[in-house]
Order: sequence, then structure tokens, then C-alpha cells
Amino acid sequence: MYRLSSRPARIRIALVGTRGVPARYGGFETCVEEVGQRLAERGHDVVVYCRTTEDTDHAVTEYKGMKLVHLPALKKRSLETLSHTGLSAWHLFFRRADVAIVFNAANAPWLPVLRAAGIPVATHMDGLEWKRAKWGPLGKRYYRIAESLAVRWSDALIADAAGIQDYYRQEFDVDSTYLAYGAPILESGATDRLAELNLVPGEYHLVVARFEPENHVHVIVEGYVRSRAELPLVVVGSAPYADDYTRLVTSLGDARVRFVGGVWDQELLDQLYANARIYWHGHSVGGTNPSLLRAMGAGAAINAFDVNFNREVLGADGRYFADASDIPALVHAAETSRSDTVLRGKKSQADALAYDWDRVAEGYEQLCLGLLGRRRAGGRRSGAFPLTTKLP
Repeated sequence: MYRLSSRPARIRIALVGTRGVPARYGGFETCVEEVGQRLAERGHDVVVYCRTTEDTDHAVTEYKGMKLVHLPALKKRSLETLSHTGLSAWHLFFRRADVAIVFNAANAPWLPVLRAAGIPVATHMDGLEWKRAKWGPLGKRYYRIAESLAVRWSDALIADAAGIQDYYRQEFDVDSTYLAYGAPILESGATDRLAELNLVPGEYHLVVARFEPENHVHVIVEGYVRSRAELPLVVVGSAPYADDYTRLVTSLGDARVRFVGGVWDQELLDQLYANARIYWHGHSVGGTNPSLLRAMGAGAAINAFDVNFNREVLGADGRYFADASDIPALVHAAETSRSDTVLRGKKSQADALAYDWDRVAEGYEQLCLGLLGRRRAGGRRSGAFPLTTKLP
């Protein structure tokens, strides 16, 4: 196992712009939990800003070594992230931190608050958010503007995929720090929890995704239903503010498709990944995806939506689809050649070793120390500067 190098000076690092921890939603939250706890283990003072929900226990102020600050948010899709980050930024203005990592370029309007507080900021740009179907013309335009503001007002940019780096070089002529997510390597071989869902190891297809059009759950379900599949398709996932899309996806299913909703029990979820005949990955705009890496680390064979982010990670070990018409043949291949899926899964798991959370956390640590050192040396804050370290 890769370990972080010698212990540096302790600094105060704020992680801002997500739903917070424990991670129960998406890639940003997973990153905050995995990186934040490792930075705390390194002796840093890590503060995570969390959104208040109806079941928030305000008495809980620490999680895995990270200090938690719970603040409310407007419960409206277009304003939830922005409103919570605004409160977080003003909280930081008065409480301060040595460095802030802001997740999601959409939060760019609040970067001047952190600049005014003298806090160096790295913005994790995520994927191409403006391509998401859930946003109308106004929302898409907002995200394009927010990208340009994040480039202008951040001290550094973080990209979790080479394709995202390429986009910012081509669109804005700036470099970014490549910091992908990590892939947990699962080796237990446990299958006991599958009985809870009446599943047999190796005898089902699996989808794990937030229900959003650009994750192509509807395409996977439609294509599967067109096939003569004998093994069930298990669909794990849900999404706030997505009732219409959820109804569309469920309407496309038949008796072979099992919609089980969100699964937050990590042990059960890990067993679902590890024992699937095929993991179907439909994500298309979010860069390197934690669900994809978790499936690889679990040793699952993977069929993925044909986009550069997925090919970048899977390479020749993946099989790819562009629309529903591609899926029946892939279903047939998976169900008639178990040995091929087992071999592909082993290769993917070996590739997943390159995506190590310890190395990712060291990348964040080096970035934070570099930003603070540059700030203390009197470096001008004139937008993103080139930091092209590639980890892992």
C-alpha cells in the first residue's frame, strides 16, 4: 500500500461546496470523505461544510477526524448548492482557514469572498456541468459563465480526468492539477448480503447511478428490455428533483428489471458490485466517476457509455454502447460467456490499483501546501496558475 511521505506542517484546510459527510450522494462527497479523513490523519485541521437536513444531528461535530460545520440551504435545485456555499464562504470569512478547496465551478460567485479573506482557493471543476439535461437554457448559460469566473478567481483548478484538463486548456488556455478519485480494492469475496435482495452471485446485471438523463439509466433499461436477457437487471439509484425522469426510467422496465432505490449500506453495495455479471455504467459528462472506479476495484466486468472519460479509465477492458440499440448484443455476450466477464473483471481490478486514495490525498496535500506557500511568499492572485502534477 502506498503511504504518504514525511509529515509536513499542520495547516487548516476547508472543504466547501458539497453536501458534506458522511458521503451519501455523489463523487464530490466521496472525495471529501476519502481525502478529508486522510488529511486529518496527517495532522491537518480539516473543516467540512455540510448541508443541514431534517435528520441532521447538530451535536455531531466531528467525523473521521474532520470537523463538521452544518449550515442550511434553500431547498430548490437551482439554488441549493449556491445558497449553502454562500453561507459557508461568509462563515469562512470570519473563521478563516489557511487554504480552501471549493467543489463545483457553479460556486464561483462566492470566490471573491474567500479572496477578500486572504484564503488561497483551489476549485474542483468537476465535469461539463452545462451539458446536463436537467438544466434549461438559463442554467446552462450560468454554468458556462461560472466556469470562466472560476478560472479567473481561483488560485488553482483541479481536474479529475485528462479529458477535463484538455477542455480547460482548449477553452480557457489554462492548466490544471490532475487529481482523480481513488478505487477501493475489494477482496473479501463475501456474498451473504445478496440474499436480502434475492440475488445469486454472478447471476444479475447491475446499474448504480443517480437518476439523471446524462447518466443514461433510461438507455440501459430500454436496451436491456429489448434483449432476451435471462438474468435480472438490478437498478440502484434515485435523485432529488427528478420525479419525471424517475417515472420515465421505471416505465421502460419490465418484470426482469428490479428497481431497488438508493442503497447507502456500503457492505451491501460492495457485494452488489463484486458479484454482478456486468456493471453497466452510463455516466457521460462528469469526468472520472467514483462508481466506475468502485466497480473496477470490486472486479466487475464493465459495459460503459461510449465517451472519452470512460475510455480513459477502462481502455480495452471495457465494452461500450452509444444508444439502446447497442445493448442487446452486449447483454447476450455477457450471458453466454461467463469466462470472458470474469477475465475482464480481473483486468479491471488490476487497473484500479493505479487509482489509490492515499496518493490522491497526497496530491491534495501538496496542492494546499503549494498554495499557502505561494500566498505567504506574496504571490499575486491573478487566476489559475499551472500546476500539472499528475496523480495517481
